[in-house]
Amino acid sequence: MSKAEQHNVTLVRGLGLVAAVSIIMGNVIGTGVFLKARVMTCNVGTPGRVLTVWVVAGLLSLAGALTYAELAAMMPRAGGEYVFMREAYGRGAGFLSGWMQILIAKTGSQASVALIFANSLNDLSGRRVEGLSSFGVQLTAVLVIAVITLLNCAAVKVSGWVATALTLVKVGLVLGVGLGAFLLAQGSWGNFALANAGGVCEGVSPGAMFGVAGFGAAMLGALWGYDGWNNLTFVAGEIKEPQRNIPLALIGGTILIMLLYVFINAAYFYALPPTAVASVSANSSVAAEVTNSFMAPFSASAKSLVAGLVAAALMASSVGTLHTSVLTGARVPYAMARDGLFWERLSKISEVTRVPVRAVLAQGLWACALVLLLQKFDKLTDYVIFGSYIFYGLVTASIFVFRRRQPHAARPYKAWGYPVVPILFLLVTGFLLVNTFWAAPSEAIFGLILIGLGFPVYYFFFRGREVVVNEPPEES
Repeated sequence: MSKAEQHNVTLVRGLGLVAAVSIIMGNVIGTGVFLKARVMTCNVGTPGRVLTVWVVAGLLSLAGALTYAELAAMMPRAGGEYVFMREAYGRGAGFLSGWMQILIAKTGSQASVALIFANSLNDLSGRRVEGLSSFGVQLTAVLVIAVITLLNCAAVKVSGWVATALTLVKVGLVLGVGLGAFLLAQGSWGNFALANAGGVCEGVSPGAMFGVAGFGAAMLGALWGYDGWNNLTFVAGEIKEPQRNIPLALIGGTILIMLLYVFINAAYFYALPPTAVASVSANSSVAAEVTNSFMAPFSASAKSLVAGLVAAALMASSVGTLHTSVLTGARVPYAMARDGLFWERLSKISEVTRVPVRAVLAQGLWACALVLLLQKFDKLTDYVIFGSYIFYGLVTASIFVFRRRQPHAARPYKAWGYPVVPILFLLVTGFLLVNTFWAAPSEAIFGLILIGLGFPVYYFFFRGREVVVNEPPEES
């Protein structure tokens, strides 16, 4: 096949509304909601403040989703944020946005959830101390990335079906742990009036406890739990009826996630007092400890069975997040390569599956490298959130650019609450970025360095290339 013929092979719009919602919920509901309550309790001290942080972070994500819905409905093309940045600020800005996604935001997320999967497998073995070695955990994470990467080389409809199935497992886990805590635990509503007093707070910096710094650090944890609400825009070129389905999925999916998160965190604190939550081991999850608490009256075999089921469900949740992250993330290098702003070989689409297989494989290789380079889960998430929110802010601000520059452009959906909602999103985003510099300067500086590495790459390889916008996909 000639290059001209290959360029005419396009993506296929094979993802319906259910698959679109599943991609959002499947990517967002991952590990954060089961792991971050411990750190957040150390950050802010009381159950009420932890729940407040989850609500504020959810509303912030919803404000972003409302804005992104307008942009994605206007420009339903593969690449999402990269496309919005390129159209609003120019190809250099578009390149840096895509570079951040490729280098750390998407692949860092994939590496971190793969490590969670590996550690959960270690838990399931019942032999954490004598079980998998550190290298064994890394090797397991690499293998699961490899398997999910190969799965995403299949047709996009198959990936949509898998996303839907794994999302049902995630929702079942959230509801199961939450209902179990409320119905079976010897809990107390009085726990909500208590504060953390002497909790272990393993690995939590004293500088990130209490006050403004603590609230900001807790927000980073909650935003990691919500991270991924924007990922549907990356596969906008493969959504059926994008002008209708993208806004519905973005807004509806984000609201459902926020309700589930508040529910399960309330269940945690009903079952356990805040000091007990703060004392959970960094190698365990609050969800597992809560499950152990309400299984205490049962037999040892029953407790062992349920503990295994929770660990297995957490593994399935990690796989679900990894699957949707690989699915959506690979469209960024593909779209950039298709437009002439990345290496051309990554723009090839399989004639059989109509999937950018080379981009999927390249992304998987880099995610595996990050597993071996960056072993600390919380460090990975901090790098991802800080770098991501720089571009979340810039993309959200682009709505003002497009409203001014293209006042008469077709907008199948207009952002609710404009201009107040995007302005609030930008203000809170600015606070989070400044607070990160204050509370965790090394993570912030490292995040900026990662973005800055894109400047020489763009200058030497892609600055002089003409951008050729990719063709619209075919309907399935």
